Amino acid sequence: MAKPMNLPMISSGEGSLNRYLQEIRKFPMLAPEEEYMLGKRWKEHQDPKAAEKLITSHLRLVAKIAMGYRGYGLPIGEVISEGNIGLMQAVKRFEPDKGFKLATYAMWWIKAQIQEFVLRSWSLVKIGTTSSQKKLFFNLRKVKSRIQALEEGDLRPDQVKLIAKKLGVEEQEVVNMNRRLAGDASLNAPLRSDADGEGEWQDWLVDDHDSPEAVLGDNEEADQRNAYLSSALKTLSEREREVIEARKLRDEPATLEDLSQKFGVSRERIRQIEVRAFEKLQKAVKAAAAKALLPKTPALPQAAG
Repeated sequence: MAKPMNLPMISSGEGSLNRYLQEIRKFPMLAPEEEYMLGKRWKEHQDPKAAEKLITSHLRLVAKIAMGYRGYGLPIGEVISEGNIGLMQAVKRFEPDKGFKLATYAMWWIKAQIQEFVLRSWSLVKIGTTSSQKKLFFNLRKVKSRIQALEEGDLRPDQVKLIAKKLGVEEQEVVNMNRRLAGDASLNAPLRSDADGEGEWQDWLVDDHDSPEAVLGDNEEADQRNAYLSSALKTLSEREREVIEARKLRDEPATLEDLSQKFGVSRERIRQIEVRAFEKLQKAVKAAAAKALLPKTPALPQAAG
């Protein structure tokens, strides 16, 4: 996709960032019907003006997501620019007929592009090479905020223990990563006042309550997951569906003994039915997710004890 001619540019410096944030607020949000028609025009006719409208209407989403990565000591302008590249990739692959909004699809491309940029910019020697260390790298600040571990310097032993448990890593890894990330720019730094009286970072940060765009995306993704699950359940026999619903989809799962008495078979037979049905269900859900081209497949409930 060629870069839209009217896409705002951002350079280094707080003043430039202020101007950029004000400029992208001028682009109107799209109604669902308008977004759908623009998506069709791009998909079927490669209309560059349609693509440009889809991109500019979602620049605020990119900025909000990018601000959540400001604490890694990288120029925020570059982070936003990388996020915009992810947005362009999402628009390029967007299929409006799939039934979900562009924001839901795009946020995964935006986050992926920004995270790749952060990882490229930070030495792998600094952040580690395992998936757990990368997870720790991207989630340490968020968890610290949630447990109100806001003091500078080393974490308290109880805080280290809690973070390690939440992220599934060793306590020493938490200590090491916290020290490596020490000294980065604060996420609470205020913007310089602008002509409109707006300019606080909190207006753009993705906080613990999530932005409206993220909430919308999560809700729409949840709806999509439920649709996949409902469709997948139809591939099961009546007995398989009853067993799966009783064992995995209830707040208080039924026991094997309960179901063995209901169906007049052994507990082992119920377990076999459950295992076979769960495998069929996983396959059907993954196939539906892959067909829809979503970056992540829905997670099914864990087996009952």
